[in-house]
Amino acid sequence: MENTRTWVTVLLVGLSMVAMALPAAAGTDFNSDDPLISQVIDRQAGGGGDGDDELGSANFLDAASLMLDAELHFKNFVRKYNKVYGSVEFAKRLAIFKDNLLRVVENQALDPEAQHGITPFMDLSEEEFAGRYLGLLNQPDFVTRSGKEIPSLPTEDLPANFDWRDAGAVTEVKNQGACGSCWAFSTTGAIEGAHFLQTGKLISLSEQQLVDCDHQCDPQMQDACDSGCNGGLMTNAYEYVIKAGGLEKESDYPYTGTDGKCKFDSNKIVVKVSNFTNIPVDEAQIAANLVKHGPLAVGINAAFMQTYIGGVSCPIICSKKRLDHGVLLVGYGDHGLAPLRLKYKPYWIIKNSWGASWGENGYYKICRGHGECGVNTMVSSVAAAFLES
Repeated sequence: MENTRTWVTVLLVGLSMVAMALPAAAGTDFNSDDPLISQVIDRQAGGGGDGDDELGSANFLDAASLMLDAELHFKNFVRKYNKVYGSVEFAKRLAIFKDNLLRVVENQALDPEAQHGITPFMDLSEEEFAGRYLGLLNQPDFVTRSGKEIPSLPTEDLPANFDWRDAGAVTEVKNQGACGSCWAFSTTGAIEGAHFLQTGKLISLSEQQLVDCDHQCDPQMQDACDSGCNGGLMTNAYEYVIKAGGLEKESDYPYTGTDGKCKFDSNKIVVKVSNFTNIPVDEAQIAANLVKHGPLAVGINAAFMQTYIGGVSCPIICSKKRLDHGVLLVGYGDHGLAPLRLKYKPYWIIKNSWGASWGENGYYKICRGHGECGVNTMVSSVAAAFLES
């Protein structure tokens, strides 16, 4: 992957410089179907010719100018996201920002159906980003080791499009902050949805209870334990909720984004879990279980998410990294417009936990039916919760 990234970077920057050197009078007409020559994608609003930066998605022809104007882009990034650094830290973050500008262009080349650009995470190295904003323990096959078996469901009559948000089964997008607690948000999201299906009431549940109180370990790998901001597994979290007796409301045990002393009060339990199930890594079965059982806790590969702005993420080349981020699968669609090729891609709808200002109002779309780079590698850990009657 790293060798591929280096090659793509050199190629794109080279093409950008050639394109900039072409005289305008030549009337060159770049083919918008060729991602290595021209990609025209609307940028985010917020800029003009007065020096105000448009913090939007990458255009391959801008690769060289992005680097030439990197410090200007960085200063506008600092202003937009209210970043504060000392002089030494400023230089360090500027260097990381420059590296990430190249990653934006690289990610756009490898994931051309999506839009990649400047996000709030551009001043973080890949390692820093993973440590602060991911948090799924590196156990790619964890869901095969616990939870009950589930029979196959019929898939012939599934709706072409489905979204649990339309039914009111999904709470607002939350923000885990600089804490590797994605696993906790994935868990509460699935339980919130299951509770809605059973009662018709949507209650926001406490992730902080899991962060502070859940130290459950995988039954077959005792070193794979839930550890607050240092990561965890959704299956472990389900086991904890069953043993603890349930979860409190978010309002009763609010999120702080830091590891704290357990303050769980069993008298304030509002939801109890009786069991959970593991779903086969099969797109049709995932869709069928999503429709029948509600939003699903899933583990995905977040390799392209640090620079993601919108669109359907459908990488050409899959990262060799393991699953590293816990999220919530809430729906799917059959016609997601891919701006580059003016084609429609079927996709999964993922609720993330980085706030509503990231991605598509806090959501991420990844393509369906994409072979090795599709759901079979990007989503290969799926679990559903069942509540006590």
